[in-house]
Amino acid sequence: QVQLVESGGGLVQAGGSLRLSCAASGSISSINAMGWYRQASGKQQRDLVARITTGGGANYATSVKGRFTISRDNAKNTLYLQMNSLKPEDTAVYYCNAATIVRVNYFGQGTQVTVSS
Repeated sequence: QVQLVESGGGLVQAGGSLRLSCAASGSISSINAMGWYRQASGKQQRDLVARITTGGGANYATSVKGRFTISRDNAKNTLYLQMNSLKPEDTAVYYCNAATIVRVNYFGQGTQVTVSS
């Protein structure tokens, strides 16, 4: 089992920045990759925002490339998402994800990010 706890969401004006954090605990050694998903109000699916593997390779959704940066501190078992140049369309609940080597996915409880225009 892996437990994930997000923090760092909030209300920010367009053009501003936020940094999300995700603290992981439990079966850390089973984690293969971690990422951030988001779900906008009224949408049923969660969309991948960014993902990073244990080797450090990262990929991003086209809509956030150049604005968001994903990173992880393995010593602290913490995942980060630095979000710059935020836009109103970035408004969503952001979820931390951990994918394990046995292909089980875990999600945190989510943190709300609201970008005002």
